[in-house]
This record gives sequence, structure tokens and C-alpha cells, in this order.
Amino acid sequence: MTIPIPYELRDDLYRRPLAAALERLGDMTGFRCVDVGAGGGDVSVALAELCGERGRIYAVDIDPVRRNEIASRAARFSQVVALTQAAEELTLPEAVDLAFCRFLLLAVQEPRLVVERMVATTRPGGWVIIQEPITSAGRVGRSPISMDAPAVRDAEIGAQVLELLSACRVEIREAWVESPAGMGDTPVARYLEAMSGSLVVDEQIILPPLLTAIAKVL
Repeated sequence: MTIPIPYELRDDLYRRPLAAALERLGDMTGFRCVDVGAGGGDVSVALAELCGERGRIYAVDIDPVRRNEIASRAARFSQVVALTQAAEELTLPEAVDLAFCRFLLLAVQEPRLVVERMVATTRPGGWVIIQEPITSAGRVGRSPISMDAPAVRDAEIGAQVLELLSACRVEIREAWVESPAGMGDTPVARYLEAMSGSLVVDEQIILPPLLTAIAKVL
């Protein structure tokens, strides 16, 4: 079964691993989901498209400004509920079928606690999908990409995701690593420019590979 890439993700450089992960879940119609660290809400809206009117998406972010952005972007989806919560304090009014996060654990103080909360809020038989980067494996030419952003607490968190999940009551079903690459004035170069402030067009760029882990809650 091939799931069409939702509109909100078509320009996302990391959309392929996300689309591949969601495809593993099959028909998501009616799913209850939580998007932890929802940011601007792109993934939350994409999940709403996949889950349909019978589904419900909890878009959780610690920043109330982000919550308002999500609410505005998802205004056409009555099933998207925007919440202001720290990921370490994740609490929902119901168990969900899918707990998802991407580019979140690298920024939180207690990634182990966040993973535990994601598992705890997911019903038995439901799914947890985590996507986190391994920044040191990214390259500009032959040099590692430097990740000095103040919000990043652990740029190597992607290398720990399976360990964090294995400590919880889950069965890890699948995991893989995928990375966009390019050369010249491409979307890959523009993404790096947004990350680092400099545009590189004369060297090959391999963006930090994203580790995707899919686990089933026991």
C-alpha cells in the first residue's frame, strides 16, 4: 500500500522517511495521534489528512506561540487539538494509536523521560515512531557539519534512539537511516543555509542522516 505524501510535507526534505514510516502502519483512518514537539504543525496537519474526520491529532509543543501557529494552520481540521505542554510532562485525555516525534529529543533535557511518556500515552498495540538526526554523520565536502545551535542539547541523539526505546515496553519493529544529499544551489543547500547561516554550492552536501525507529507498544 502506498500512502500519498500529504500536501504539507511535499517540500520537506525529510518527507521520504516520514512517508515510509507512516506507510508501515497501513490505513490510519480514525487514528488518535500525538505529534510531540509539533513546531509549526506541518506533521500534525499531514497526520490529520491521513486520519480523516474520525481521527484526532494532539499537536503538543512547549511554546505557546507555536501552539497558536499550529491552531492557525490547522483551522480547517476540527480534529487537530493544539496543546502547550513540555514533552517530559506529556499527558493526554485519551490513549493514542500513534505517538510521533521528529527533531525533538535532540533539544529536550530528559530524552529518556520523553520516550517513556510517549510509550505510556499509547495504547497496547499502538505505535511509537521516533525520527532523530545523527549530526556528526552529515558532511560538507569531506568535513563534518557543525551543529552549534543553542537549542540543540545532544546532536548525536539519533544514535541512542533504539537504546531508549528498548528500555520501554515496546517491540522495535523496524529502524533505518536516510539522508538527503545534493550539490549546487539545491533545496539541500538551502536547508543547510537555514541551519548554519552560510550557503554552500561548490561542494557536495550530505545532510545529517535521520534515524527512523518504529516500535509497537506491548
